[in-house]
Amino acid sequence: MAESTVAAAAPGGGGAGALAVDRSALGQRLLALGRGRLRLFLDTADVAEWDKWLPTGIFHGVTTNPLLLERAGRECSVDALAKLAHMAFDLGAQEIQLQTWGATVEEMVDTGKRLGIIDPRVVIKIPATVDGIQAARQLISSWGFRVTLTAVYASHQVLLAQGVGAQYAAPYLGRMDALGKDGKAEIIAMQRAVSATSSATRVLVASVRAPGEVSALAAAGVDTFALPPAIVARMLHVPETETAAADFERAALAQAPKDN
Repeated sequence: MAESTVAAAAPGGGGAGALAVDRSALGQRLLALGRGRLRLFLDTADVAEWDKWLPTGIFHGVTTNPLLLERAGRECSVDALAKLAHMAFDLGAQEIQLQTWGATVEEMVDTGKRLGIIDPRVVIKIPATVDGIQAARQLISSWGFRVTLTAVYASHQVLLAQGVGAQYAAPYLGRMDALGKDGKAEIIAMQRAVSATSSATRVLVASVRAPGEVSALAAAGVDTFALPPAIVARMLHVPETETAAADFERAALAQAPKDN
């Protein structure tokens, strides 16, 4: 019997009433039930941050772009990104989003194809420009790659992502707010459009500046977020929770049996 399978005997003993429970399969079902449609990404190309946060198990994957590569001191080449992708997968990421580049549609498609064949778990990011949308269409319809249309700033752009069959549309919440837009309202409108049209496209919220933005948008029906490490740290380290945990531990130790 596999280590993940536990045989629990019925009252009175005997094998006839034994119930075999596959704990691993049960765990996967519990994860799926708990997460629902929620999908969180760690938004950084810094492998040290991956080492720190991916083991928590809360992230579906990792999102990157050339600016994040630059900040992390990482080379922007297909070979370098292939190595980076496999590092992410080794740490438990189910997806990594890698952004294509190029001055023309053809160049974006060529680079995107090379990124896409790294691994089926790679999602190709493309800016939601006219050229980017044309490149996305080719990568999706002709090559079967999954795509994120990124740098989305207006609610109507989610319809363009749906039109080409993109798996994700990534609006930049913080940058929208900085430009004087009501980023939250725009993103909620995007989510409503996706839901109303029964689309499988996910609204992937990036440029998050505060934990409260995530919970507020989730309450409005948004289910996919790219979180920078600083926001992850604030979400996980709540002082009141840590104080309560310390109190529980102190009480447990105080009430433990004393050695004679």
